[in-house]
Amino acid sequence: MSAVPLRVLACGDVEGRLEALFGRVRAIQGKSGRFDMLLCVGNFFGSTSETEWAEYRTGAKKGRRGLYSGTSGLQIAYLSGTESQDEPAPAYSFSAKDVTELKTSLLSTPNFKGVDILLTSPWPRDVGTFANSAGEIDTKKCGSKLVSDLAASLKPRYHFAALEKAYYERLPYRNHTVLQETPQHVSRFIALADVGNTSKKKYLYAFSIVPMSLMDPAELVKQPQDVTENPYQKLRKEAQKTKAPVCAEEEPACQFFFDLSKHQGKKRPSSGKESGNSQPKQAKKPPQPTGPCWFCLASPEVEKHLVVSIGTHCYLALAKGGLLPDHVLILPIGHYQSVVDLSSEVVEEVTKYKSALKEFFRSKGKRYVLFERNYRSQHLQLQVIPVPLDHCTTEDIKESFISQAQEQQIELLEIPEHSDITQVAQPGTPYFYVELDTGEKLFHRIRGRFPLHFGREVLASEALLALPQRADWRRCEAERAEEAAQARAFRRDFQPFDFALRA
Repeated sequence: MSAVPLRVLACGDVEGRLEALFGRVRAIQGKSGRFDMLLCVGNFFGSTSETEWAEYRTGAKKGRRGLYSGTSGLQIAYLSGTESQDEPAPAYSFSAKDVTELKTSLLSTPNFKGVDILLTSPWPRDVGTFANSAGEIDTKKCGSKLVSDLAASLKPRYHFAALEKAYYERLPYRNHTVLQETPQHVSRFIALADVGNTSKKKYLYAFSIVPMSLMDPAELVKQPQDVTENPYQKLRKEAQKTKAPVCAEEEPACQFFFDLSKHQGKKRPSSGKESGNSQPKQAKKPPQPTGPCWFCLASPEVEKHLVVSIGTHCYLALAKGGLLPDHVLILPIGHYQSVVDLSSEVVEEVTKYKSALKEFFRSKGKRYVLFERNYRSQHLQLQVIPVPLDHCTTEDIKESFISQAQEQQIELLEIPEHSDITQVAQPGTPYFYVELDTGEKLFHRIRGRFPLHFGREVLASEALLALPQRADWRRCEAERAEEAAQARAFRRDFQPFDFALRA
């Protein structure tokens, strides 16, 4: 027999307007039936109830932080007041020590999975990352980093906050890293406005919830269609860095292999030998193109005036109609359709070109973004586009790719930093792939239509290079003489970094 859901009302800043609040609650219950509880966040007393508030201000009464566990099994974590840098914090505020103690008390609980509800007054900083707009509220500046840290650790199914006199319901976000961790429940953040506000902004939120402890595990971890990446990824990664490494130094190196049908990885020692197969692996021979190819170096169709470096297995060429003058392609000399089709010696040289370009662009005050679209193309093209360091951070670039993908219902997943794309995509699989200069990787398996200029559109957007008119390469073609001059300039500047000239 399934558990009966609890009916809950959450409310924003009351500010002493108790009659207005309870009048509204009575009206809702008269229309929709009784609720089990009313939860309030933000400024409750306001400036009109000094007597009630004074006892908390002086410390006579305390309510700083804790966990409420109801008889139903519902668990509600709370953190009262606003953030203070002082130690000890005033009675009406919280400090880093309060957050640490609350986290420690809960995370030390055996089999801790998260809490049902988290109540805080301030918003968590950066909650809008990867998500829908919060309107006039700048989530990168608003709120508390301590609250972000708390939310990242406690993984609440619902997190309510107030103080900003605004209503904002964020898209649900994941509490696990896809392909790396076991699926977990999602979190929903809801900010509520102040009671009786004249702008008619929502200050009461009604919902039903079955306590986590009573839910079927499979039902609990179901991912809604509009789920986003976790906005506190940086905090989660920093916390993971403090943990012991997975592989001790004396153990063989660990490699991960992924089965996307199950969304989980398997680990095995990488010894350089495959079980049951002691024969040396034969080098792959590139297949022959079925028709004219614009990128096979021996092909008469190749525009050789754009070529800037030639190695043993790969070459570099400026992109025709490039997003920027130094937009360059890494291309195999032979005919390969995608990275996952490459032989080991070609992969090795691709890696060398990546390293050389990273160093080259860094010397110019830029960071590179690399992407591949293995969809409606017959020859591998690794697009490498430099972005000035003072334009944006790597995190901004990553956020732009993920958020613009979500707008187009494209599921762009982060894959393990030290994994190889061949572990998540089989030959012949259509996909889109992004690699950042930090080694972070994003991957989308294409199962239908896909926007051909998506990678360029993201980088050309106002959030990054602000060149929306150059998103389509066909609108950016230059005269042959201009292209040749750009190639000569790139070849000259790249020369100190070009390993092919030293071979």
